[in-house]
Amino acid sequence: MYWYKRFLKYSSVTGVALLLCFSYACKPAIKETGAQVKFFDIKEYFKNEATRLTRLNKQVNKSVAHNGTTESKKVNIPNWARELNLFTESDINKPAWNRSYSVDSTATNITYKAKYPELKTRYITICRENGKVTAIEIENDTHNILYSTTEKLTYMPGIFYLIEKTQKVKVMGGNSYRIKGEF
Repeated sequence: MYWYKRFLKYSSVTGVALLLCFSYACKPAIKETGAQVKFFDIKEYFKNEATRLTRLNKQVNKSVAHNGTTESKKVNIPNWARELNLFTESDINKPAWNRSYSVDSTATNITYKAKYPELKTRYITICRENGKVTAIEIENDTHNILYSTTEKLTYMPGIFYLIEKTQKVKVMGGNSYRIKGEF
């Protein structure tokens, strides 16, 4: 009976601790309210494009190349959000980055360039004609001691999307990928 009383004593302390942990974890998520979008909203644009392309459900001439070996097929893309994910991940609208990009704007183009070398998204260029986006070009770079990755992304609505990626890993060597989808 001694072990049982001792078990109850410790289990009640443990139970209270777990209850406190779980009650803290169940707090509602705090949302940023009033956060303004300073730069072009890449995330929202590609979310809308994914919805539009899913609704159209057109076949795409898709070619994939890995280290020079190419394969092409006519395919239906079931998940456009996943297909355009690298574009969406290039969103620079984070409060901490408000002053991290320079903006160069003309009547037809807006270019955002990273001011600091540690920022992954190096530049974004949005081309417009009559208020509509005609092209988006993005370059992302990630470098550290073990590897480096460069991504060049191009999107021309209704025409094509292009993903060019080069990776270099110190011990394993390099890889290059090229994915092009033509509408």
